[in-house]
Amino acid sequence: MTERHTPRVVPLVDQRSAALHSPAAAFDSGTRIAATGLLTDQRARPLRDLRISVTDRCNFRCSYCMPKEVFDKDHLYLPHSALLSFEEITSIAKAFVAHGVQKIRLTGGEPLLRKNIESLIAQLATLRTPEGQALDLTLTTNGSLLARKASALKAAGLQRVTVSLDGLDDAVFRSMNDVDFPVAEVLAGIEAAREAGLGPIKVNMVVKRGTNESQILPMARHFRGSGIVLRFIEYMDVGASNGWRMDDVLPSREIIQRIHAELPLVQLDPSQPGETAERWGYANAAGKHDKALGEIGVISSVTQAFCGDCNRARLSTEGQLYLCLFASQGYDLRTLVRDPVRQADLESAVAHIWQGRKDNYSESRSALSDDGAPAQRRVEMSYIGG
Repeated sequence: MTERHTPRVVPLVDQRSAALHSPAAAFDSGTRIAATGLLTDQRARPLRDLRISVTDRCNFRCSYCMPKEVFDKDHLYLPHSALLSFEEITSIAKAFVAHGVQKIRLTGGEPLLRKNIESLIAQLATLRTPEGQALDLTLTTNGSLLARKASALKAAGLQRVTVSLDGLDDAVFRSMNDVDFPVAEVLAGIEAAREAGLGPIKVNMVVKRGTNESQILPMARHFRGSGIVLRFIEYMDVGASNGWRMDDVLPSREIIQRIHAELPLVQLDPSQPGETAERWGYANAAGKHDKALGEIGVISSVTQAFCGDCNRARLSTEGQLYLCLFASQGYDLRTLVRDPVRQADLESAVAHIWQGRKDNYSESRSALSDDGAPAQRRVEMSYIGG
C-alpha cells in the first residue's frame, strides 16, 4: 500500500539544546534521600524501568521517527565528547537500581551502532537490585546489525531483544525504513537472536494508516506459533519532526478486530504491573488460549492512556533524564556524574526528581491546540528512544 503524501511543515529545531538548558537536578544537596528500593512519585508510581539511549544515530530513516527531511546528510549529531561514557552510564544506572529499577532497556537511535556496546552490556550485567537479583537487561534494535552481533551480545550478558519490524512485504518495508534496507536481513537477525538464546524475543510493528496497515495480518500469520511475541504500536505523536496527524493513527481496537476475524483471540491478564502492552492470546477451538500458538500485544499509546501505572524513566544519550516519553524538559545528570565532588549527590538527585514526578501526558492529550500541534514542543523519539 502506498503512503499518502500530505503537505506538512517540519520544524527544524534542535531539541537537544532545549534539553540541555533544562534545570540540572532540582534538589537541595543538603537534604539526602536514602535509597530503599521503594521510591514513588506524586501518583504513587514506583520506579522500576530505566530506558537508556546510547546513541542519537540510526541507519534507518523511518518517517515516524527520523524522517529524511530533518535527518539528512547535513544533520549534526552529538559530538562524541557529549555522550555519556559506558562507565558514566553504569554509574547512573547503579543509582537507579538502588531506588528500585529492575529492568534496563538499551535503545537509541540504533543502539548497535554504538561502538563496543558489548562492553557496556557486560558492565550493566554486574549490577544487582537491593535484594541481590540480576537485572532484566534488554535491547531494542531495528535488526539491521543483529545477525552479526547476536552471539556477542548474549555472551556479554544481554538477556533478550526487541526488534522493530514494520512489515513483511519487502517493498513496504524498504519504503518504511526509507534507506532501501531488505526485510530478509532483519528476519535473519531475528533468527540469529533466537539461536543465540536472546529470548523471549519481541517484535514491534508501528502501524501507520495508509502506509503499512496491509501488513497486520501477514505479520500475525508469520509469528503465530513461533514463540515470538508480536506487538502492534499506534503511530505516536512524539516530538514534532514526524508530522504526526490523528488521521494517520489506526486504533488498536481495529487491529484486534482485523486479526480476530481470521485468527480468534482471547484477552489475557497483564504479565506485570506497569506493562504498556495489552495482551491477547491466540485461541483454540474451545475458545481458550493456546499457549503453543502464542500471543500478540497492542500498545495503545494514543487512544488509551496508560499513565496511571507508568514506572519508566528515560536517560538520553548525553545524560538528560526524562520522566515521560512526551516530555518537553529533562534533568541534567551528566553534570553530576562528571563532577567527582558531586557524584555522591547522584542517588539523592534521582530520588528528588522522581518524587516530584506527576507526568500524565497521554491522559491530558486533549490539551492540544486546534491545529493538532502540541501545546509544548516535546523531545524527539530519536533522542530518547522509544
